Amino acid sequence: MSEPVAKTNPGRFFEDFNLGETIVHATPRTITTGDVSLYTALYGPRFAVQSSDAFARALGYPTAPIDDLLVFHIVFGKTVPDISLNAIANLGYADGRFLRPVFPGDTLSTTSEVIGLKQTSAGDAGIVYVRSIGRNQQAEIVLSYARWVLVRKRQPGTPAHAEQVPELPKAVLPEELGQGCPAIELAAYDDALAGSPSRWGAYAAGEQIDHIDGMTVEEAEHQIATRLYQNTAKVHFDAYGARESRFGKRLIYGGHVISLARALSFNGLGNAFHIAAINGGRHVSPLFAGDTVFAWSQVLEAAELPGRSDVGALRLRLIATKNRPCGEFPLRHGDQYDDGIILDFDYWALLPR
Repeated sequence: MSEPVAKTNPGRFFEDFNLGETIVHATPRTITTGDVSLYTALYGPRFAVQSSDAFARALGYPTAPIDDLLVFHIVFGKTVPDISLNAIANLGYADGRFLRPVFPGDTLSTTSEVIGLKQTSAGDAGIVYVRSIGRNQQAEIVLSYARWVLVRKRQPGTPAHAEQVPELPKAVLPEELGQGCPAIELAAYDDALAGSPSRWGAYAAGEQIDHIDGMTVEEAEHQIATRLYQNTAKVHFDAYGARESRFGKRLIYGGHVISLARALSFNGLGNAFHIAAINGGRHVSPLFAGDTVFAWSQVLEAAELPGRSDVGALRLRLIATKNRPCGEFPLRHGDQYDDGIILDFDYWALLPR
């Protein structure tokens, strides 16, 4: 009698990835207004274009688009069972481009290509680089991004069967921005309703903005958020298994931190309504339930978009901290991040001109 075929999925280990392979991730996800309401309840984002159908329609959208980070989390969540179920840590992001707006009723699915592999010097784990692509029901690409993740080996000490570190751009070029934002009716953009008088031209490279407010993370809301994205990573859910981990408890999903910091950034960047690209990101240190998140931003660059007079782009460095207000703009001392920093996130946002 032959051995029964396994019915369950223990997740991939480093040895299970092959350069150039394409992974089709399970469970397409139709986004509804219910998802939008729950996302708003979790983070409290206040950007008018995503909050108001009437505001969005006046600008030329058919209805309010889905928050860009909700799109990112749902596309990301599809990849977890196949990429990072056995991850030690998600290490970074690069070359993320939002290429088409997403609306309630759209269905998103995800594929990933393995673009790099590099085992650690200790030989017990390796870094897996993937490019993940989210598509809508018409097979149109809505989001493309690269990320790299540290994944355990099934058998520590076994040699890697192939190694390659991909070359990734340090930043998305300004001329590659704007595809995810249709031309807007600038005369209809109401600063008072948007909550800020500061449009694109009010910001200059080098400017620093303390977003002032703090938000304490609760265990229940993190669990709800991660389930909303169908992210099955064990480090976020399994308190029993986490007892044996380095920290002895569950970690808050790094994307949860990004959304919290982005929502806090409304106070100072209320007209930065669209994330056009993710240039890079690093989760500097872990966050746990009970910690309070603060954030500040630095304007790295202001850029015009070729052929567009309705919106301009700001390259922003978003820094999030835990249990540390950001009035002194904490960042680095030499090569080391200051105490309390949990996120260093580099992205392009579009603002009305």
